[in-house]
Amino acid sequence: MKDHDERWPEERFRQLRQQADPDIDKVVAEYLQAQPAGKGPLELVKAVIAELGAAKREARAPSGEPPASEIFEALGFAADLPEWGDDKELLARGQAVFSDYGLYQSAALFCKCLPMAYVEVSSAKVLAGVSGLATHSLTRRVAETGQMLVDVMGLKAADSLLPGGPGHTTAFGLRILHSFVRALVNERHAGHWDTARYGPPVNQELLLATIFDFSVVTWEALESMGVRLTEEQRAAHLYTWSVFGHLMGVEVCRDGPLTLDDVEPVSRRLGRLYESSDEGRRLMARLLEEMESFMYLGWRKLPRSLVHWVFRDAAYGADRVPELLGVPKPAWWCTALFAAARAAHRRGRAAGPLDGVIRWLVRRAGRYIVIALIDRHSGGQAPFRIPPELARAWRIRQSAGAVRTRELRRAVRRRLRAPAQGRKEPHR
Repeated sequence: MKDHDERWPEERFRQLRQQADPDIDKVVAEYLQAQPAGKGPLELVKAVIAELGAAKREARAPSGEPPASEIFEALGFAADLPEWGDDKELLARGQAVFSDYGLYQSAALFCKCLPMAYVEVSSAKVLAGVSGLATHSLTRRVAETGQMLVDVMGLKAADSLLPGGPGHTTAFGLRILHSFVRALVNERHAGHWDTARYGPPVNQELLLATIFDFSVVTWEALESMGVRLTEEQRAAHLYTWSVFGHLMGVEVCRDGPLTLDDVEPVSRRLGRLYESSDEGRRLMARLLEEMESFMYLGWRKLPRSLVHWVFRDAAYGADRVPELLGVPKPAWWCTALFAAARAAHRRGRAAGPLDGVIRWLVRRAGRYIVIALIDRHSGGQAPFRIPPELARAWRIRQSAGAVRTRELRRAVRRRLRAPAQGRKEPHR
């Protein structure tokens, strides 16, 4: 472990924090300088999103019409996997972690991964101030994150990360979009972004934290939900995310994959990023509002309860995340259930039926979350869709009729909840 501690000194994290993605940023800057007056990065972001959506629907590499095509051509889209990243068997085992536990990971995305992004101040500022500009919707941005998980991990096909595959298209598209986020921040917040403190927007330290959110943080959430991955599963999952990170321009994944030996020293260093901010609290409140609006009657407070549950006893200061983000108190019945389960675990015994109940609650929440993304964002230029085999396994219907039926049911729930929601909650 000492060798890996030496690989991750504090100085390396300071360097990563001040580093963006110079190769792609140079191409984007030159492109923007060549545009006529009045045409800025926002217009190109929209064109890139539209072309990426079309490329994934048509199972091809992005090309399209100008202006998006000019960026793809300049960057040489058809990048191969790294030499160390072509182990198809290992990639398939890493992807199987999602296909086997996808509903748990859907719940983990909302209840732990996104809150971890909101508690990092520079990330929260970018997400609150820039990321919604092209789509005008926080939940649209969340749906795009969910689609990324499906594209990279949910297809049971290692070639999804090859050029032209949906995972590869998603990774390279994110790399382009991150560069335009930096350009947008420079355009709209010139002189107001604290580079000395935060580094450039979407810097390499933040990208490393993102890879950890979708791998290590997810394992921790799954374990709190009663699902413990084997060491082999975790290694394969981290390998697959490392390949994705390489394609997305993550510096620490340039020459080789992250390994399980990196988990503890990196997690310890990243723990110092946790901080409360107005932007983070607003994002968390909006996320809970969206999640809870899709819960069935009697289950509205399940999402906030799960947030408290998955951060309970979290290491490296992450147990403070619900407080830092102002997450309201959990439902009383969840508090009692989780307390009983924890007491059983502390006595060295499995919680038995309680563990089963908790896993059932998590799967239920995960299913509601996926349904919410489908119903809210199944149309448009970047629709949220899941493969038919996952839809069948998760018992989710995606037809227009099913979507309309669910919307009618939600309208009834909204009317029934309206009187209660008219009274302000003391902890909201």
